[in-house]
Amino acid sequence: MMAWLALPEYGLSTVFIVSFVSATLLPLGSEPAVFGLVKLNPSLFWSAVLVATAGNTLGGAFTWWNGYGAERAYERLKHSKPPNARALRWLERLGAKACLLSFLPVVGDPLCAVAGWLKLPFWPCVAYMALGKFGRYLVMTVLLVWVFPGQLTP
Repeated sequence: MMAWLALPEYGLSTVFIVSFVSATLLPLGSEPAVFGLVKLNPSLFWSAVLVATAGNTLGGAFTWWNGYGAERAYERLKHSKPPNARALRWLERLGAKACLLSFLPVVGDPLCAVAGWLKLPFWPCVAYMALGKFGRYLVMTVLLVWVFPGQLTP
């Protein structure tokens, strides 16, 4: 199974799907999939990092739209804005740049949903998500390869 997932035509699509799902509000980490593929096929380092970044960014964009839709549904039901808590004011002040922090565990994915809820501009949010997520995958994969340098045997 591991050798099958290491094939570029399957491994990269698996990394994409796992990265996409892990950027939603579902609790899933994509780093093990990226690391496993890179360990089994080191020549796919950059491909795996870029595919994981793309999948995770698209998952973050999906979460943004979920937040946007939830806010619209809430508005139709309540006809009023939610109270501006301190965190919401902080996000409104930072704007789309707050999505740079979408790479953080636990708070990163809900941050994308709140950005949609607040109707922060979509494309700048996606750009900041992509930067943060690319940095995370690059750093995490380099560190994992450095900490575990031995080649795995299938």
